[in-house]
Amino acid sequence: MRILITGAGGQVGRELVDVFVDHDVVAVDHRGLDIADRDAVLGLVTSVRPDVIVNSAAYTAVDACETETDLAWSVNALAVRHLADGARRVGGWVCHLSTDYVFDGSKPEPYVEWDQPNPVSMYGRSKLGGELELSPADTVVRTSWVCGYHGGNMVKTILRLAREHDTLSFVDDQRGHPTFADDLAAVVRRLVVDRRPGLFHVTNQGAVSWFEFARAVLDAAGLDPDRVTPLATADLVPARPAPRPANSVLDNAGLRLSGVPLAPDFQEPLERLVARLGDG
Repeated sequence: MRILITGAGGQVGRELVDVFVDHDVVAVDHRGLDIADRDAVLGLVTSVRPDVIVNSAAYTAVDACETETDLAWSVNALAVRHLADGARRVGGWVCHLSTDYVFDGSKPEPYVEWDQPNPVSMYGRSKLGGELELSPADTVVRTSWVCGYHGGNMVKTILRLAREHDTLSFVDDQRGHPTFADDLAAVVRRLVVDRRPGLFHVTNQGAVSWFEFARAVLDAAGLDPDRVTPLATADLVPARPAPRPANSVLDNAGLRLSGVPLAPDFQEPLERLVARLGDG
């Protein structure tokens, strides 16, 4: 297949480029393509003529989205319309990465793909807007709490804070599935190669709070996890501009019911990542 990967400079995009190495890949980052520019998108897509566009580009500054609303809508929603338009013109389709933030977090159980979205932040609303630009023939992959070797993420932040402070505080009333970029990319590859349309939740397994995840990161690094103390979201200083879902746990029901192997428990890739960061 010829595959156009957008957002290829990001932590997930770089892993996607690696997992599709045996295909004909055209990879672009934000410097090579402004996906909010319709003419630029249609020009590239009609010249490359990909079989599939894997879109990992997004404006992910969750708090900034609350004030930079036009940018959020342009990159996270309208840009997906441009990509879908281009794909249809060349007989291709889109595999689009989305987020747990499309849910409000009030459900007591894990969210399945057929639950009704109800985003409470501008980031979540704009990402849901992107999902709505696609057809049932396209593929949407929702993920959560992404970490990886490339780019900034919570694993790197936790390790940096552990070097700088004796104690760390993380919220214990937000729960989700940590997802590691290389495992996410591997499942996306499976969905693309199998040409599976529709909506899929793709995460690593193992639900934790940010407090529990921070303890796991320190433990994987050979540090004392008791240095991490719990904190309520309401007690964060300063308060975050964008509300976060209290429950971000995504049940990978679409994969499981389709017989597609799930990504492993997060402890396995966490240990792999911490070791890789240490070697680096």
